[in-house]
Amino acid sequence: MRRSLTRVVGTAAVSLFALSLVACSDSGNSEPEPVDTDALEAELEDNMVGAMENYAAGQTFVATEPVEFSMLYRDHPNYPIKDDWLLFTHIEDQNKVSFDITSAPLSDYEQRRSLLIGAGDAPDVITVTYPGQEAPFVASGAILPISDYVHLMPNFQQKLQDWDLEGDLDTIRQADGKYYMLPGIYEKMRYDYSIGLRTDILEDLGLEEPATWDEFRTVLEAIKKEKNTKYVFSDRWKGEALLNVAAASFNTVAGWGFGGGTLYDEAKDEFYFAGSSDDYKTMVEYFAGLVQDGLMDPESFTQEDDQADQKLANEQSFAITTNGQELLRERTVLEATKGDDFQLDKIRVPSGPAGDNMRGARIENGFMISSDAKDNDDFVAMLQFLDWLYYSDEGLEFVRWGVEGETFTKDADGNRVLADGIEFLDTNVGADKHFQADYGFFNGAFSLAHGSTEELVLTHISDEEKAWAEGMADKTLLPANPPYPLDEGEQEQVGLYQTALTDYVKQNTLAFILGQRDLSEWDAYVSELEGQNLSAYMDIINGAHKRYQENNG
Repeated sequence: MRRSLTRVVGTAAVSLFALSLVACSDSGNSEPEPVDTDALEAELEDNMVGAMENYAAGQTFVATEPVEFSMLYRDHPNYPIKDDWLLFTHIEDQNKVSFDITSAPLSDYEQRRSLLIGAGDAPDVITVTYPGQEAPFVASGAILPISDYVHLMPNFQQKLQDWDLEGDLDTIRQADGKYYMLPGIYEKMRYDYSIGLRTDILEDLGLEEPATWDEFRTVLEAIKKEKNTKYVFSDRWKGEALLNVAAASFNTVAGWGFGGGTLYDEAKDEFYFAGSSDDYKTMVEYFAGLVQDGLMDPESFTQEDDQADQKLANEQSFAITTNGQELLRERTVLEATKGDDFQLDKIRVPSGPAGDNMRGARIENGFMISSDAKDNDDFVAMLQFLDWLYYSDEGLEFVRWGVEGETFTKDADGNRVLADGIEFLDTNVGADKHFQADYGFFNGAFSLAHGSTEELVLTHISDEEKAWAEGMADKTLLPANPPYPLDEGEQEQVGLYQTALTDYVKQNTLAFILGQRDLSEWDAYVSELEGQNLSAYMDIINGAHKRYQENNG
């Protein structure tokens, strides 16, 4: 089995060459021709080596003869790639598929991916690609318009229909109406981040878990009065996760989720800029009030994460933004000073003035396919295998749990149980083998969207985390923005405008929240955004949206 761990290296000259190739091509704004699948299949008659004749959804893919696919693999430092992983050997034995792997480290994976694609040296399968990251490579023709070929991927097609994902998929269509990457997909929306709160103190004070942001403020006020501390809430991640989590309940976007700052007004059928909206101002006012009243540590937006941890451990703080895995670590931090005399829990994300809302998408990181791959004699087999691996129930279970009888068993109720002697997360801690590092499973390059199906997503997590997820299930998921794919010239201009606007919004958001700029100057700030080309930016966005509507219906 050939799994060459070729390291990607680049020079300044290669960088310039790659970028020049990525940038060249036509804008591609004409209305797309309908895909003639019969004609495509006729063209693929010479690309059927290893392909199954009657491959269908729910069927195990087994190549009719051994095949090898080249792959760009993101090498994670927590589980460095190994030739003898069970992940690889089982695929070779069962599916008759092996890989010629080009490996690039997590630390500069995106840069090296760009160099390879731009230079025309990309392997067939390009893993760990988030929606939007494919856009710079579309114009050059370096990556395949995979939407032309999904009729050959029956598991993907079935889940798309059964899970009603067409609208989510529309968000990644380019100006020609096609999509150039296949994402990981979720059956149900998956949430993770929220506020970790010292619920033992709430119990002592006779308080309920806060259901709204106003109630969260009331809880902080009560804890401050009881504990007589300078602050009650000292956060991590420089406030980026907190603002992202809170934003939807204020009908805006912020923090990690700010992106390009665009939101769609369905009534007006146009986009607007979130960072200048009244809803964004309302959110900023709320957190500015927490800081002003001594409830939230102003260093939450500037300190390093370990400083927030220490304040939590020393009871200078009683709340912190967290997620399922970080909550376990933060409890360990608290145990060092409090023993077991505390309770830190992840609360349901509070609702806000705009409702009990969350934002998010049911698509995740996925993969691209090099345009050259369509000329391979085993191209159809490759599509069938990727369909099985990433979208079939069998493939999804395999990459998340491994091989039944070797890495897991099932109990009398059908629940999967990790095999003795294998450590993963908080199961079998201290065992000789590690599920990721020694077997290759639960691997971000192969296990997309945490398992995709609602049932698999909730495996490998505690009953506590499952209960939290169930409590979040009735949140209103706000609709995703409709597409506004940009042509080559627009991408460059929007990139320049967006960087300046985003930096200015974040700079002033911080200033308003910390009291360095008075909120009475909000209107002046909005006017200043015009100096950062806000109108020109939104004109391009709305123009691209209208053009997409006209060309694609």
